[in-house]
Amino acid sequence: MVAMAGERDLARLLRSMRPLLRPGPYVFATVRGEPPRGVTPVVTVTEDEGTTLVLPREQADAAGLAYDYVAAWITLRVHSALESVGLTAAVATELARAGVSCNVVAGYYHDHLFVPFERATEAVAALEHLAAGAEPDAGHGIARKDT
Repeated sequence: MVAMAGERDLARLLRSMRPLLRPGPYVFATVRGEPPRGVTPVVTVTEDEGTTLVLPREQADAAGLAYDYVAAWITLRVHSALESVGLTAAVATELARAGVSCNVVAGYYHDHLFVPFERATEAVAALEHLAAGAEPDAGHGIARKDT
């Protein structure tokens, strides 16, 4: 089966990203070996030091997993091409302007952002502001209406 190619045009990506705030808090935990029973992470990353799990906080608590970062999960609902250039940078820059940290994970179809849980609404508003201000710019891919 051949998958559909994602969008590459940065201005179009930004205008179409439609950020979706998913319910509930998520945490980053780390384990050695397999995740505990009953744990269904939404992201796993294998590193030399162990496997990072991003999972609902209630599952981490039930499994007795330690964590120190509680995040909100925002999905950018535009189908971005994995080789597109600039989306992560533009999103990170906009969130940095708002003073919001962001951990980005790229899936095949969408980009997923994990931001501090208590700043989720502010992060979505910043992303919507970015989407509303994205215009085509022949020289650089995008230009901001308000800058």
